Amino acid sequence: MNPFSSGTRLRDMIRSIRACKTAAEERAVVRKECASIRAAISDNDQTFRHRNLAKLMFIHMLGYPTHFGQMECLKLIAAPGFAEKRIGYLGLMLLLDERQEVLMLVTNSLKQDLNQNNQHIVGLALCALGNICSADMARDLAPEVERLLQFRDPNIRKKAALCSIRIIKKVPDLAENFVDPVVSLLKEKHHGVLLTGIQLCTDLCKVNEEAFEYFRKRCTEGLVRSLKDVVNSPYVPEYDISGIADPFLHIRLLRVLRILGHGDADASDCMSDILAQVATKTESNKNAGNAILYECVGTIMSVEDNGGLRVLAINILGRFLSNRDNNIRYVALNMLMKAIAVDAQAVQRHRATIVECVKDLDASIRKRALELVYLLVNESNVKPLTKELIDYLEVSDHGFKGDLTAKICSIVEKFYPDKIWYIDQMLKVLSEAGSYVKAAVWHALIVVITNASNLQGYSVRSLYRAIQISPDQETLIRVAVWCIGEYGDMLVNNIDMLDIEEPITVTESDAVDVVETAIKHHSLDLTTRAMCLIALLKLSSRFPCCSQRIKEIIAQSKGSLLIELQQRSVEFNSIIEKHQNIRSALVERMPVLDEATYNGKRASSAPAAVSASLEFASNLPNGVIAKTDVAPLVDLLDLGGDEPAPPSSSGGNFLLDLIDVDMPPSSSQSVSGTSQPQKSGTDVLLDLLSTWSPPPQKESPTTDIVLLNQDDNTSVNALDSVSSSMVPSGQAKPTGSAMMDLLAEFGPHPETPEDSGPTYPPIVAYESSALTITFNFSKRPGSPQTTDIEALFTNKSSDVYTDFVFQAAVPKFLQLHLEPASSNTLPGSGNGSITQKLHVTNRQHGKKSLVMRIRLSYKLNNKDILEEGQISNFPRDL
Repeated sequence: MNPFSSGTRLRDMIRSIRACKTAAEERAVVRKECASIRAAISDNDQTFRHRNLAKLMFIHMLGYPTHFGQMECLKLIAAPGFAEKRIGYLGLMLLLDERQEVLMLVTNSLKQDLNQNNQHIVGLALCALGNICSADMARDLAPEVERLLQFRDPNIRKKAALCSIRIIKKVPDLAENFVDPVVSLLKEKHHGVLLTGIQLCTDLCKVNEEAFEYFRKRCTEGLVRSLKDVVNSPYVPEYDISGIADPFLHIRLLRVLRILGHGDADASDCMSDILAQVATKTESNKNAGNAILYECVGTIMSVEDNGGLRVLAINILGRFLSNRDNNIRYVALNMLMKAIAVDAQAVQRHRATIVECVKDLDASIRKRALELVYLLVNESNVKPLTKELIDYLEVSDHGFKGDLTAKICSIVEKFYPDKIWYIDQMLKVLSEAGSYVKAAVWHALIVVITNASNLQGYSVRSLYRAIQISPDQETLIRVAVWCIGEYGDMLVNNIDMLDIEEPITVTESDAVDVVETAIKHHSLDLTTRAMCLIALLKLSSRFPCCSQRIKEIIAQSKGSLLIELQQRSVEFNSIIEKHQNIRSALVERMPVLDEATYNGKRASSAPAAVSASLEFASNLPNGVIAKTDVAPLVDLLDLGGDEPAPPSSSGGNFLLDLIDVDMPPSSSQSVSGTSQPQKSGTDVLLDLLSTWSPPPQKESPTTDIVLLNQDDNTSVNALDSVSSSMVPSGQAKPTGSAMMDLLAEFGPHPETPEDSGPTYPPIVAYESSALTITFNFSKRPGSPQTTDIEALFTNKSSDVYTDFVFQAAVPKFLQLHLEPASSNTLPGSGNGSITQKLHVTNRQHGKKSLVMRIRLSYKLNNKDILEEGQISNFPRDL
């Protein structure tokens, strides 16, 4: 027989393909076999049609095209015998999908087979329909599937339930047809039918609100009884897994109870006893028992409040953390991150175990545990937790030090009880992992030191000791050199000694030695060496006896390959030699840096990110946004990166147009807000601005959005950094000014002449069918650029709005400060109002008028409502 004739068996073809040594030989065998199959199709060979289709399926799994055999599937499905239909339906599911137009031809065959008396043929049709059902097929065949949910054979009922899941996903409008049959399925004793019925009930709850309420009222008690029966059932070999009766059914029942109990106190109370029984009596020695316990914990956390059950659930997760299985520990950490928003005190009891997980060998567990520790930190436990993390920092591997260092620095900055503790911890971090510390962190440390006048001597002495122990940590060197340059006299003379300190003997020459060693260190970069030059210049005034030696050290940089160092060396030598009269004034001690202003600028350029995402988040009142919420809001705008996003190719860059807009007063009508449910996963504030219709561009200014951080009353500038905000986009800084910025970056600014501001009439800034916002304006004497606005929110409807939050976005040339609102509840019928103060600084005062985009969010009958609008009717000379 021809080895490639249509009569060859599938095993012979597989043997021929496996014997091929190269891909070319395999392709040759497949081509010959496909040619043989095409010839058999052309000859209408019915004898070996099922064998040819089996070969095609194997060829399809190898990745070769088999579209020429699709009609053979339909012919086999139309055949009367079970053997032919089995191969035909298998080929249909494997070779075709719901997007194929040829499926329209098989609908009639499926309908006939679903009405067959032979349960095996009915099962084949249900399997095929459940795998490739399209929306049109679902509408045509839904009545047959609904009827089969009452079929006499449990296997058919099970397959019909699975097929129904596919149908309601494709056509949600058909969901109501399956509600009544599901109720009978949930009363089944056969575990397979009950399992599929529960899954169908779960999917119906997700797609149909009426079905959800119906099942909650009619089926909750029955499902609780089913769970009790499974938990207390005797040993049945058919369902037993590791001594537990049907853990799959356990899990499905717990999941559907989680859905039905969420937000309903009665349903939650009905299932509390059985949840406690599952949590206490389930064996945790086997993986099946752990799976049930995990789902039980998830259900307890999702249903309505029961303090005792939640403590029990968190204790189960604590036991999981001690398990040897990495997967179990990982899922426990994930669940604890969600549980901390519900019962933080109960999670705190397992703090020691969680900290031990930070030291785990598995990288994923370490990272997840670190995120959980970050969420556990508060004012009462910050000291012991920070000590644990810093101790581990000393021995942690290099791949984990970056994340660990970032979290420690964030914890210290957020929760430090006093500045001396803050300085001590930051010095430990700089000494152990200086290369992993971001620039914003050591900048903040310098700002704190300048503000703590009584700790400046302590700081410079501590840094001197630290640099002797860790001379290779570049970030530590930068902070130490800066402080020695500023407070070198305090170091040498032991000024402002604290009781906890021991006296230290440091000569003027020793202080200069530290800076000289640093500037000659071969691995230090330009910034560090430039800071060393500045420190030497300052020490030349503070230590006159070392002036000549300092001059020689500075002169060595005249031959540097770095132009910046050459220039600074020449300039500083000139100051030392020829400008003795102005040197002391030029290098006097830096003024106290404004901590609040610096933190606001830092938040705008590098917001602190929290990687954990909590399902059980709580809303804060009066529109106040917590510090840890700044990063998610900036992420919503997608403006948290180092570089702004490129302009859109269609319609121009709306951000550019928003910044360049200068609307005349005649066009100052506010846009009516639209009420709609708040959408999850959408870029709300970006959409808030994207509704702007862009006018023709006049220029290309530096683009930015100012996003409001209501907690600290500081504006968050999402694109600007501290150093680049003074330079127009696309223009490089002069090379000669970089180092002088290090001397005068935070220097005093000229004051604005005092002048009494004019008065402005109030305006209706925004009005919708239910809400009205009125703005009252006032000017500060001597600050014509700054406008104080009092916003008055009035509710004209009869409903009461709760969780009321006002947010705003403005262009870059404006700076917006928002104070907390007077309340977060807005009464109806004008019986009360909410007031909130805004402070706007217009850096283009007299050139551009104010413009603002706003978002109002509130709850009406526990439903989230969102209104958006644009305010452009500000008085022109604000």
